[in-house]
This record gives sequence, C-alpha cells and structure tokens, in this order.
Amino acid sequence: MITPRPTKGQLGRMLVFGVALLTAATTTGTFASAAPPSSGPADLGVNVTVFDPGMPVSAIQATLDQTHAAQVDNEMGTQRYAFLFKPGTYGTLESPLQIKVGYYTEIAGLGASPTDVVINGKVEVYNRCLENGGTSNCLALVNFWRTLSNLTININSAGQDGCRASANFWAVSQAVSMRRLNITGANLSLMDYCTAGPQYASGGFIADSRLPFTINGSQQQWLTRNSEVAGWSNGVWNQVFAGVVGAPDATAFPTPPYTTLETTPVSREKPFLFVDAQGRYQVRVPSAQTNTRGITWAGGLTPGRTIPLSDFFVAKPTDSVHLINLQLARGKHLLFTPGVYDIGRSIEVWRPNTVVLGLGHPTLTAVHGSTPLDVANVPGIIVAGLTIDAGLEKSPVLLRVGRRHGLLPGLPSNPTTLSDVYFRVGGPHIGKTETALEVNSDHVLIDHTWVWRGDHGVDDLTDTERWNTNTGNYGAIINGDHVTALGLFVEHFQKYNTVWNGEHGTTVLYQNELPYDPPTQADWMNGTVEGFAGYKVGDRVRSHTLYGAGVYVFNRNNPDIHTENGFEVPQGPGIKLSHIMTVNLSAGIIDHVVNGVGDPADTTKIGVPIYITQYPAP
Repeated sequence: MITPRPTKGQLGRMLVFGVALLTAATTTGTFASAAPPSSGPADLGVNVTVFDPGMPVSAIQATLDQTHAAQVDNEMGTQRYAFLFKPGTYGTLESPLQIKVGYYTEIAGLGASPTDVVINGKVEVYNRCLENGGTSNCLALVNFWRTLSNLTININSAGQDGCRASANFWAVSQAVSMRRLNITGANLSLMDYCTAGPQYASGGFIADSRLPFTINGSQQQWLTRNSEVAGWSNGVWNQVFAGVVGAPDATAFPTPPYTTLETTPVSREKPFLFVDAQGRYQVRVPSAQTNTRGITWAGGLTPGRTIPLSDFFVAKPTDSVHLINLQLARGKHLLFTPGVYDIGRSIEVWRPNTVVLGLGHPTLTAVHGSTPLDVANVPGIIVAGLTIDAGLEKSPVLLRVGRRHGLLPGLPSNPTTLSDVYFRVGGPHIGKTETALEVNSDHVLIDHTWVWRGDHGVDDLTDTERWNTNTGNYGAIINGDHVTALGLFVEHFQKYNTVWNGEHGTTVLYQNELPYDPPTQADWMNGTVEGFAGYKVGDRVRSHTLYGAGVYVFNRNNPDIHTENGFEVPQGPGIKLSHIMTVNLSAGIIDHVVNGVGDPADTTKIGVPIYITQYPAP
C-alpha cells in the first residue's frame, strides 16, 4: 500500500476544475468484527463474501468496514474483494446498513431483479484527503476500480451528520461502474461536497438504473445510458445521455454541456450472477438490443438467457492458463474469482457465445510479453469485469478481438461485447505493450472501458524515466466494421490514443488525456506533424459518428510542447462529430480541436473548454 499523496497529474486536474466549476442466511464463514471477510460458496473463492438477510446488520457492517479500512487507500495493491447479497432486505430505519466502497471492491445483489435485494442505508464513496492524511486537499480524482450493481438502495442517513445526510455520495473517477440500480429517497451525488476542497472528480458510467435527482457536481465527464433519472443538476465538460428517460435537454450545448441521444444505438447489459428460487447460482446473460431507451427490468426479467453456474469453470489465481484453456475447449464458460492472475500465454476464447465474467475486479497480468486474452472472430463472446495489466516485458497487445479484420463476418444481432474491461500500462508495476486493445472483428460492442497508461504509480519514476520505461504506443486500435463504443476512456499513450480504421463506427462519449510525460517536442512528433491527436479516424474511413468527446492536455514534463489537433478525421459526408472539445489542464498546447479548426487550448485558457458543436459545420 502506498502513502496517499497528490501526484503532479492530480494537481494539474485540481487547477482546472476550480476554473471549470466557476464557468459552468447462509455463508461458510463467520462475521466477527475482528475477523477477515469470510468466503462465500466454496467455488467462488476465499475473497467472495455472501450475505444473507437473516444475519445481524452489525455483523455485516463490521465485515464491510474492515475491508473498506484496508482498501480505501490501497490504490496499487493486489487485494480483490466481492460482497454479494442474497435476495432480501438489509438494514432498517433505526439500524441502516452504511457501506463504504474502497479499491478493487464489488458490491452486488444476487437477485434476478434489482428490486430483489434492498439496502436500507447507503452505499458510498467519499473523497480521499491526500495531504498528510489530513482533511485538506480532498478529491476523487484517483477513486478508481470499484463496482456497484443489481440492488435497491433506500437512502437512509440515520446516524450521519447534516452534510452527510443530504445525499448518497458516489465520488469516483474512471474504471467505476454503476449498473442495474434502483435508488430511492434522497439525492445521489457524484461528488463529495462534504469534505474540504477541491472536491474534484473525473468519472464515470451508469447503465440500466433508476435514479433519483442526481448531482453531477465536479464530474468533468459522465455517460449515463438506458436509465431513468428524476433530474440532473449540472455539467462540467461532457455529460452524455443515451436512451435515458428524464435526460436533460441538450439543445443549448455547450451551455450546459449536455449531449442527449433519444435512444442507444446498440446495447447489451453486463451478465450478472443471481440465486434462483431453489437457491441455485445462475448467470443471466442479457441479449443485445438496438435503439433502446430506459431500463431492461421494468417489466420483469431482463431479456436474455440463463446459464447455470455449473456450466462455468470457476478460476482461481493459482490455476494455470493450460487448465483454463482446457476448460474453455471443453465448452465451459469462464468465471474469474477475485485476485491477480499471472498470464504467461494467451487465454484463448474461441467458441461462439462464450461468457468470460470477472467477479471482484480480477486482474490478468501479462508475463513474458504475452497477450493475456485472445478472443476469436466469432459472434456472441462476452468479456466482462476484468482488468488487464501490461507486464515487465513488452506485449504486442493485451486484448485482441479477432486475429484479422474480414476473416469472418460478425452478427449484428449478437455482437461480441466487452463490458467493464479495463487496461493498465504501469501503475502497480512497470508495464510495456505496443497496443492495449485491438479489435479486428466486425460488430463488436465496447460497453465501458478505461484504457490507461499510468501517469502515476508505485515506481517512483520521474516523468522522463516513465516515458522510456512504462511504454505503450496505442491505447485502442479499432479495425473492425460496425463497432460501437459506449463510454470509451483512453489516456496517456505515446502515439495515437485511439485509432479507428473500421467503417460505420460509433462512439458515445470519449474521454482522453494526452500523455503528461513527453520529454521534448522531438519525442512527441508524428513525422513532420507536432504530436498525435487523441482520437484518430483512419484516412480511408468514409463513415464514422462520434457524440460527446474531449481531449485534454497537461504536458507537465515540458509545458512548451504542442499538439496540432485534438481530433483528426477524414473529410466526407459520412464523418459526423457532435459536441467535441479540447481543454488545457495547465501545461502544453493543443493548437486546434479538429483538422485545423478551433482555437488553441493553451495556458491563457486553463480549464476553459474549446467546443465545436458539429464537425463538419452544418
């Protein structure tokens, strides 16, 4: 565990947000307070805890508090946890269950519907106060890697002070998802306004949820899709809504900076574990949908198929890749239990409709330059809930979907889907890769990802050392046709962060920070062009659509560095960019927003976004 201190990158974000806000009953273990979390069913691993509504609230609270205390500052640690709640009600008006969620922790209900598990209380994330452990410099900019899903939260603030009683706080940044939630009572706040400043946050993602009035606060960008919301308070830079009942009107963009799509073009909800009426563990696999709006569970069970857990190989960190591949070849689906897995050769997923599901933020780490996960060019494969780390030796790619574009056509009705799949190059250890995510198959759905080359970590490297040590040229390369990305977050790669070569691609919310650490302009050149755009559409592409996107610059290693364009796209009637922007986080310069159009994002406009409503202009 590292001592929490603000990094230079965090300080850069701090500077900008100030300006932006001004301008805009069975388990196998025991639950004594001094005991570690107990295991759930034997085949779900030692770091999975299953709660039953018959258990005392005090015992459940003690277990959750103990894990939170261990994980609240454990940003680069190796511990992983999942806490699962069987159907029933937890907490009362007098004794609410107040859950705080730390790093690498999943909180999920085991009902077939979010209404089957009810938490009377709260499920929260607060700011981390990074200055010598005190109460100043409190922010959510590094509140990464946690999951909340498939339950009802009846907000109950009994026992909390006046400010804390005012909302359920979910102050998070990237790699944090909220799915299949039914939240009632007080407001939901996506920032923690109860601590001392600066209170900044940089998220985030919500899907398939029914929400109360939601306070966006300092969240610089956010995607909410296929949900219902009673109201939304504000926006900082890009606030995107797709298929959301109650979404705010976007006609006044960029004041406020809302982007609203009436429906989501392609969607598929993430698979989830549940317990049926006979007490058997099952996995519900939602079906793909097109042009949808609102939640999937309003009329009953989410449309899709149910797979018994017995059809899954339940993997532990001690299992070899050979064993995992053998089980996949036998026709098993794959469930990764919490932990860190060293992957020395590719896990090969090649049968159509195979489900690969992670529980409690399992992490696959490349060893000996491997590609940890290799997905065949066949329809219907689903990968969800995994983090994939680069290792000490350079990998060609961390996750490949399809070996070669055009090898086999995909199925639009059954797209291969990546949900809550995250990537890291550096951070907990040195990492090296050429590319993090490569998609060669057609008809692929990317449903929330954070592709991150670390701007900080436990390595104690200077920026110049990091540039030459934690290496990654490309974040995401999309070669397949008809690929849709919903919530594509890609940061700090050393050439193009995203390259989109496939036809008929669609992205709904894109967030990018250019690398902080190029030592000189010569290190940040694309031939004779100064720098690499944060989002590049291939020169031969004729059809591409992008909604709600931002490219941010903070060249803290050399503030004189220029990047010519935030976005580069070919000219043509099929290329349509809506609601895009660049912004300066306090160092460096982006000369134009897109293709030479748009004013510079320079240090005379720190934190002031440069917006283009439509490109090309109508």
